[in-house]
Formats: sequence, C-alpha cells, structure tokens
Amino acid sequence: MTPNEAINSEGALPRSPELMNASDTLLCLVDLQERLVPVIQHHERIVWNTRRLLDGAKLLGVEVVATEQYPEKLGPTVEPLASRLTSPAASKLTFSSAGCTDVFARQIEQLDSGGRHRVLLAGIETHVCVLQTAYDLLAAGFQVLLAVDATGTRFSLDYDMALRRLDSAGVVLTTTEAALFEWCEVSGTPEFKQISQLVRESAP
Repeated sequence: MTPNEAINSEGALPRSPELMNASDTLLCLVDLQERLVPVIQHHERIVWNTRRLLDGAKLLGVEVVATEQYPEKLGPTVEPLASRLTSPAASKLTFSSAGCTDVFARQIEQLDSGGRHRVLLAGIETHVCVLQTAYDLLAAGFQVLLAVDATGTRFSLDYDMALRRLDSAGVVLTTTEAALFEWCEVSGTPEFKQISQLVRESAP
C-alpha cells in the first residue's frame, strides 16, 4: 500500500494498529494486595500509577479486571485501588492470572471474534505472577503490554531481569502516562481535560 492509498476518507492516515484504544484494551491488575505491596520497592509510586490507570480507565471506558493471590493469607487488594474496582478481584492459587479462567473467558471469546485483543498489565511481582501472566496471555493470542512504572519486585535484579525477559518475549513495555494518552487519542475533549489532570498529579 502506498502512502496515498493509506489516507482515509477524511484525508488522514489511519491509526497505527500498534497503538492501544480504549475499546480494544483490557486493564489487568495482578496481586496488588495488602501483605505484598509494602515489601515491594517503590510501592507508593506503583500504587499511585495503578490508581491513575484505574481512574483513566473509568473515564474512557476501558474494561478492568483484577486478581489476588491466595487472599486468605495475603489479604485483599490495597486501597485506593480496591474501592475503584467495579467487580471483585478473582482469587487464585496459580501464579499466572491466566489461571483465573473466569476473568479472561469473555476476552478470549472476543479475541476469537476480533474484539478486545490487548491486555495492559500492572501489578506485582514483575518476575513471578506478572511475568507468568504475560507469557500465558501471549500464548493465548493477546497482545500484551506492561506499564513498567506500575509494577515492581522486592529486589532490583528480579525486576531488571523480568523486563528483559518480557521484552524479548514480545511484551510491549510502556508507561502509565503513555497508556492514558493512547486510550484518550485526541485532545480538546472533556475526557482529555480529566486525563491531563491525572498526568499533572505530583508523584509520591
């Protein structure tokens, strides 16, 4: 296809299929739980960024799911995240959130019919539950993205090696702010003004 052939009826180039849209992305929160979060490096920033993703998702209509690893022992999802979830987090014993078949059943059906095909991951720990979730979702046919500033580990080496493995496996590494603006797509709307407010917040 030549550049002229790619221009649509409005005279603009089509949006890249590599960019997220609010309509084709699922935000998945992995195990951000009361007994896990405090021991993670930079956990205040991770929770802050995840909360901004949740607020942006609500503004723009991005679907959200969450999982909890053995919540009887590790506790529920932390605030201010838990109160922003529109459906309860799914309990799991498998490290991969893909073990929660109910969580992804509808997305897999939509994937087969050309619907939501991207999953943006946030959560902990990057080298265990997040990584295994990402690999399983890739194997199922999803495009998987990771908000690197909304995930973390107890130790820096584990975080660094996890990002290297995920990147080499085909997971798209991104940030909270990049994701918010990709979902928003355009400026000059009421949603953009609210997204801009999220972006301008001061980091903890």
